[in-house]
Formats: sequence, structure tokens, C-alpha cells
Amino acid sequence: MRCPYCRHADSRVVDSREADDGQLIRRRRSCPECGKRFTTVEEAVLAVVKRSGVTEPFSRTKIIGGVRKACQGRPVDEDSIALLAQRVEETIRAKGAAEIPSHEVGLAILGPLRDLDEVAYLRFASVYRSFDSLADFEREIETLRAAARAREGAGAEAASAAGHAQ
Repeated sequence: MRCPYCRHADSRVVDSREADDGQLIRRRRSCPECGKRFTTVEEAVLAVVKRSGVTEPFSRTKIIGGVRKACQGRPVDEDSIALLAQRVEETIRAKGAAEIPSHEVGLAILGPLRDLDEVAYLRFASVYRSFDSLADFEREIETLRAAARAREGAGAEAASAAGHAQ
């Protein structure tokens, strides 16, 4: 690491600390040439590999933009969209890979978006999964309905069990 003051090619690490939940490492350094101290910040870069093979840095802003388009005109606030983007980034980083295919980013968005707003989910899924026909929409809507029925059934069973326990 070059000294930012005298441009000497070497420096000594005096102290290292994790920051931002371990996503960053701050290092306090000392230059053996001029004696001045400076701080560096190291961050693990997550790269997204697009279908074309081009690699670009992961961008939470791009997730927010895509989800915002899907949620346009829906009763979804900006905080919910930002929280969804954070959850998606955490899910992707938890995989521990330095590079991730863009397809996996899309998959990581679909689940939380379905929980946030089903209409926005259908909009996003129709573009992401390249729906070609009405049948594609009908199939996805039936999947959503089946999941809703399963949730309702599980909720009714839990309420019934709680009533019997009293």
C-alpha cells in the first residue's frame, strides 16, 4: 500500500478492525519513510455475471430500481423496497461467492417481492421469466392462489389447536 503523503511503496499495519457487520475492514497504517499514519478501508466486492458474460459490481440501487418499477402504482412504500433490497443483498452475500449469476439475483428478489405485493411480484416475474402468453400468467396466479390456500389452512389449524388447548 503506497503512502498517500510521500508515495513510499510500503506501509506497516498498526491496527485492523471490522466494520459494517464484517463487510469492511479498516486498517490503520504507518509509513516507515515519512512516519505519517493513514487509514485504508477494504471491502469484498461482489460481482454479478450477466447472461452476456459481462461482469459488473453488485448494485443494491439496481435492485431498488427494478422493484420500484414493479411496484409502481401499488401501495408499497420506499422503506419496504429498501428493506427488500437489503434482504436480497444479504441473501446473496451469505452464499459466500465472489461472483453470482444475474439469474440468481432475480431468484433472490422473487420470494421477498411475492411476500411484499403479489401484483408487483407478477409484474416482475412476467419480465424476469419472460412470460409469452396468458397461460404463463394463469399458471403463476394459480401457484399464488395455492400458496394462499395453504397459508389459510395452516392458520385455521393453528387457531383451532389454540382453541382446543384452552
